[in-house]
Amino acid sequence: MTLYKNIVILTGAGISAESGLDTFRDKGGIWEKYDLMDLATPEAFARNPELVHEFYNIRRAEVKKVDPNAAHYALARLEEKHQGNVAVITQNVDSLHERAGSRNLMHMHGELNKARCMTCGHVNIWLDDLLRTSICPSCNKSGNLRPHIVWFGEIPFHIEEINDRLSACDLFISIGTSGSVYPAAGFVQAAQNFGAETVELNLEPSDGTNLFSIAHYGKATEIVPEYVATLIRQD
Repeated sequence: MTLYKNIVILTGAGISAESGLDTFRDKGGIWEKYDLMDLATPEAFARNPELVHEFYNIRRAEVKKVDPNAAHYALARLEEKHQGNVAVITQNVDSLHERAGSRNLMHMHGELNKARCMTCGHVNIWLDDLLRTSICPSCNKSGNLRPHIVWFGEIPFHIEEINDRLSACDLFISIGTSGSVYPAAGFVQAAQNFGAETVELNLEPSDGTNLFSIAHYGKATEIVPEYVATLIRQD
């Protein structure tokens, strides 16, 4: 009999950093290089859509150059091997989890490889540059596509499903996240309130490290596969 029936995993930028992608809030991260108010708000997009598109086009191109790492593959292996349920909630907008094989996956902050039409509401796969003149494949209108990204001031995706998962989980694992951005920073407390064991796997202690009953610190490519191996052995 498996020790845990419902495992919920939250991942942040730290899990993709070893693949070569910049984090946001660490020293030298994306928000030290750019002004988020010019790039990651609905007002910024309304004011200068060309600039916003250029920023996300660069990020989309960067993701194409990197590959999933051992931590991504470990989580996909856990989903495959675990006798219970495994759900990954990611704050990342890259596609590395799914490329590694994760299927039970929620992108709470959106996805770089998708575009949303502000006219018809359809979300389409979008792998190349997105321009102000790009045409929506669903309604054939141009000028109304935006990155399928949750910007500051917008509500994250999948919140109801995430809350349901947290209320039912018996193991909550946080990987590579600063613990400073809400609502994700509050997930550990929610899981703990419902009786789940809480585990932090991070390069260094997060802002909410005192909320975790177990903590392992080091490179994600080392500590995540090691911890996943212990869970698989328990099944």
